[in-house]
Formats: sequence, C-alpha cells, structure tokens
Amino acid sequence: MTARHTVDDAGAPVRAAAALAISLVLGPGRTLESALADARVQRLGKGSPAATQALAYGALRFGLRLVAATAGLLARPWDQQSPELRGLLLLGLYQLEYGDVPPHAAVNTVVDAAKLLGQGKSSGFVNAVLRRYQRERDVLLARADATLADRTAHPQWLVNSLERDWAGAVPALLEANNERPPLWLRVNRRRISLASLTSRLEAAGHVVTHSPFAIDALRLEVPVDVRHLPEFAEGLCSVQDAAAQLAVPFLGAAAGDRVLDACAAPGGKTCHLLEAAPELSALIAVESDGTRATRITSNLSRLGLEASVRVADATRPEDWWDGVPFARILLDVPCSGTGVIRRHPDIKWLRRPNDIPTLATRQRRLLGALWPLLAPGGRLLYVSCSVLRAENADLIAGFLAGGHGAVDMTESVRLSIPDLPPPGGAGPGYALLPGATDTDGFFYACLDKR
Repeated sequence: MTARHTVDDAGAPVRAAAALAISLVLGPGRTLESALADARVQRLGKGSPAATQALAYGALRFGLRLVAATAGLLARPWDQQSPELRGLLLLGLYQLEYGDVPPHAAVNTVVDAAKLLGQGKSSGFVNAVLRRYQRERDVLLARADATLADRTAHPQWLVNSLERDWAGAVPALLEANNERPPLWLRVNRRRISLASLTSRLEAAGHVVTHSPFAIDALRLEVPVDVRHLPEFAEGLCSVQDAAAQLAVPFLGAAAGDRVLDACAAPGGKTCHLLEAAPELSALIAVESDGTRATRITSNLSRLGLEASVRVADATRPEDWWDGVPFARILLDVPCSGTGVIRRHPDIKWLRRPNDIPTLATRQRRLLGALWPLLAPGGRLLYVSCSVLRAENADLIAGFLAGGHGAVDMTESVRLSIPDLPPPGGAGPGYALLPGATDTDGFFYACLDKR
C-alpha cells in the first residue's frame, strides 16, 4: 500500500482539474469517466489529460483509507464538507502518501489548486489539514489500518459481502482491486493473425505477452493510450480484458446461428462474436441507451464489421423482436461492477449495499424476458462483471430451480477451454476473481434449453 505513483505534471492547474473530477464523483455521483470528460475539467487540465487522469484515479483508488486516517482532523464529518473541498483534501492526501513529488510541493500545488477552483477561502484549511497529516501520519494510518476495509480502501459493506461469498480469498481480492489494471488487447482475426499482430507490436518496441486461455488476447507490458496505437486505429485490435474475451468460447456460436447480444454497449463482445464466427446468419445487438448504442456502431465501423443495432429495452421483446428464435443469446447484464474495481475505482464510492437487490431484480427480469426467445437446444450465456453471489451463482441457482427447462452446461464448456483455471467458488456457473489470472473478475453461466 506504499508504492509511489509518478505523475508527469506537478502544476496547480492539473491538480485543480483532478480535484474537480474527484468532486464530481463525490458530490453529484458521476462516474469518473464522465467526470474526466467534463468540459471544465478538460479546460483546467488542458495539455496534461494523462496526469489529470492518473491523479484522479489514484486518489479514488486509495481514498477511503485516507479518509479513515483523517477522521479526527476535521471539525465537521467528511460527508458534511463540500464536494470541492473533499476533492482537494483527497488529492492532497493521495499525493503525500502515494505520490512521488516532495511533500512541500504536494501541499503547495493543492493549495494553489484550491484558489483556481474558487476555494481560496478554504486554502488555509486545506494547508493545515495536510500539514497535520504529515506530522501525525504514522499514528493516523495505524488507526485506519486496524480494519481490513480501511487498510485496503474499500467500503465496509462490500468487504462484509465478499467475506460471506469468498471467505479466505478476500485479502488477495481486495489487493488486486487496488492494482493498476493491465492493457489487454483483442486481435481482430478477420484482418490479422495473433502472431502477425504480436510481431508488429514488438517491432514497434512493445513487450507483448499472451493469455494462456483467451486465444485472441495479448497484453502490453507497458500500457499506452490506444488512441496513439496505429494498430487500433487501423481496426486490427480492440481493448478488451482477457476474462471478457471468454464470452465467445462459452457462448459457442457457430456458422448459420442467429445470435442476440442483449445489453450490448459498448459492443466489445458483439464485435468479438463477429470476428470469431463470420458466417453467423444474423447478429442483433440491443441496447436501451441511445448514446451508448452509438459506441457499438462506432466499434463495428472501425473493425469493418456489420450487425443490426437496435435501441430498445431488452425486457420488452414485443418492441423489437420479429418472433424468430435465436440459437444463441448473450446476456451481459447491468451489474454492480465489483469485478472491475481496479479499472473503475469510483465504484467504491458510488455503489451502495441497497443497489445489489435492485440490480438482481433487473437481472432476473432480463433473464426471464429473453429465455422464451431462445430456440430449443439453444444456449443463453449469462455474463456479469460482478463478484457477488447475489448477482451470479445465487441468481442462476434460483433460475435453474424455477422450472424453465434450463440446464447448466458451464462446467462442461469450461473443461473444453484449454488452460482455463477451475471455478473460483461453488454453485452453478463459472467465477473468475480479479487478479487471479491478471484479469478482471467475471462470471459466466451457460444455460442450455432442453
């Protein structure tokens, strides 16, 4: 928990941009991706978007530990401070504890950032809190680190849920959530082979490794902005975690199959299906959010692929289905995202315990609405990037017991995928925990219809 994180730009404008992005997460509850795209954030951090992003991600990744450590330093409780002030404090504490700039520079740039954000009256308070943290650091962290949740910078409710579901695996899981995620790419096998793409990337100076079980996956040892990667612009590859790439072998779509990809945005799995099985009779991608649906279309275009993209609610097939059954249905459900926290540390701050039953209800509705669209002998693949049993194994167990004529074929399919590790836990479906294979956390359940 003491690794130092390098940020190229030490200027106050970049700090102000990062603090503002953090405040948009902590206050209005925006995702960090959305906050970083905010016009004011981009204007403040102009010229250094990577530095702004690194600071915001780092502060939110480790922030809950720092909040716990400073509980006694604030006259008013943390949640009663303004979002802007919380953003500044969190950024300053993160720089002191995890940054690589000298402490005086860490404090001074945040004080200057406060003025840029119109928080000049609070700059003295920010300075005082950060200076006191420096003086009392050892005692403050020792107190915070007494609990697993605070020591690993996770909300207590989530740690409790994980301990119920995963017992002894929890410490490693929490540590994996705090690691910087690797950059996994997926080769577009319609345009280039994995070997040729590897050779091309290595010739450009990248160090490349391959996944033992995801046959289209390769990882760059040093992540880069893919917008500056020629192979990405040319449609030779996409960004997709190796665990997410397991949807294709688990679904098992073949030539002539009619396939539905429900909840399809941003289209990574849609495109992978088309790359892996070019002779599908049809692929229909359904997405309820029109803005997100445009990302499916954009990805299809970049990769030279075609699918029927429909903006509709997947739980209302009467609005978009033509009555012809599907041989394969991919249901990538909206979920808590607790398997991808290392990519989205804002999940620690935005997700609440009462979100889980609400999400599970939505997931059951989707499963119930789409199952009748599956042809006899066909397969529905249930996918989530959650690691909570309430959204995964428990939900699937309930469906299997519900008299729907569903058979869990997940273990049989898993055994057919070379070098895929054993499941992470008991119950139906297949769970892969974050960090176990240098991948994100995912859950798959292959449900075949009798």
